[in-house]
Amino acid sequence: MDATASSMNAVGTGYRIEQARSLIVGVDEPVPLLDGRTVPYANLDNAASTPPLIPVMDKLNQFMRFYSSVHRGAGYKSQVATMAYDEAHDIVGRFLGADLATNTVIFVKNATEAVNKLAHRMAMIKDGLVIATGMEHHSNDLPWRRTGPMDYVEVDDRGALIPEDLEKKLRLHHGRVKLVAVTGASNVTGFVNPIHELARLAHRYGARIMVDAAQLAPHRPVNMLPDDDPGHLDYIVLSGHKMYAPYGTGALVGPKSVFLEGDPDLVGGGTVDIVTHDSVSWTGLPDKEEAGSPNVAGAVALAEAMLVLQEMGMNEVAEHERRLTSYALRRLADVPGLQIYGSADPDDVDDRLGVISFNLSGLPHALVAAILAYEAGIGVRNGCFCAHPYLLRLLALSEEESRRRREEIIRHDRTNLPGMVRASFGIYTNESDIDRLAEALQVISRSGYRGKYRLDPFHGTYQPEGFEWPLKNVWDWRR
Repeated sequence: MDATASSMNAVGTGYRIEQARSLIVGVDEPVPLLDGRTVPYANLDNAASTPPLIPVMDKLNQFMRFYSSVHRGAGYKSQVATMAYDEAHDIVGRFLGADLATNTVIFVKNATEAVNKLAHRMAMIKDGLVIATGMEHHSNDLPWRRTGPMDYVEVDDRGALIPEDLEKKLRLHHGRVKLVAVTGASNVTGFVNPIHELARLAHRYGARIMVDAAQLAPHRPVNMLPDDDPGHLDYIVLSGHKMYAPYGTGALVGPKSVFLEGDPDLVGGGTVDIVTHDSVSWTGLPDKEEAGSPNVAGAVALAEAMLVLQEMGMNEVAEHERRLTSYALRRLADVPGLQIYGSADPDDVDDRLGVISFNLSGLPHALVAAILAYEAGIGVRNGCFCAHPYLLRLLALSEEESRRRREEIIRHDRTNLPGMVRASFGIYTNESDIDRLAEALQVISRSGYRGKYRLDPFHGTYQPEGFEWPLKNVWDWRR
């Protein structure tokens, strides 16, 4: 019996959070270290992308026997693929509590494309502005800048959103707000925003709200609520690659009435009912907004991942993460010179994800990340996490220092690149992973690491002198 079948039999007919580690592809994969040892990989970079679930890969292998063109295909396999693809839309909608009679699920590459697609709609409204927040990922900031004026809700010194400032901005711009765009949870500090409270505020002042749930949806229950509920979430975007689903699919969910109006942002095959040289008649939803041949495998992967998470129970997923985050904050408190950004309180984990960003006193963030990788087999992320304004606020850089850093980066010198180190958890993360991180940081804080590291100023990264990972031993296109 192969490993996949063994894991599936161990789980049985239902999935539980306690079994999550046995359901991850490549968990504990051996990786080589600088000193010649090999250790199981500890992946603490789940906020960027999560590894795929074994049940997702199994479902994809089952589906690949029928992989073919969808929609308008008369063949048997096309009929099966079309059914799977259409049902995937419904599964995503149900996962988010959307009323599918009035809302549509549109598949896209990722949350970034989803926000850009909605921004295309907002650009059709000539007057008014979008309100975002000071804690947004670039993907929920830059697209809105193309739609017209913007305003930003303030964050406090810890980086937490100030809901009262949203109401202040809504009053200031009353009647002119196209949309309130807010992250469900920060990919930097892990703060979870009170999205339904923010929705009630937006609706009170006649605005709609969009929640970027790319970080939130894999970790907490998300419910759009009925359309007539004051706390209803008008739009949701998310990404499969953060939800244990490979193949690059995300989703945008929102009112059918909005997407039925006007032209789609991408046009071409599958978006029309009839075309002449003089006219175009757009088709219905979601096809109108899913131009070209769709990523059917990605849709299947996303839907299956959501079904597995639902079986585990999103409340159970959340509780698992709260417990781990509290444990991690207690362990990291013992590391000399460690500064955590956001909240470092192990008893205050109800409204934060397992995302911990930090710096070690006197050491560049890129060097710390490199040592963790090369000498401890731990994968973390470092840098600004595609949230530059938020990072600069948290780092409390002066305007003059920020200006100097920007000028250096423009000159392709990332020697002094601002940033942090980020450890982030998944459903399969355990105390052993956290212990390894804390112990490795203890060693680094005492300058007990072995390697002599060289900075690449163009990329802002560090590599140990005289050592390269034997990457070709594990990846070769012809093996």
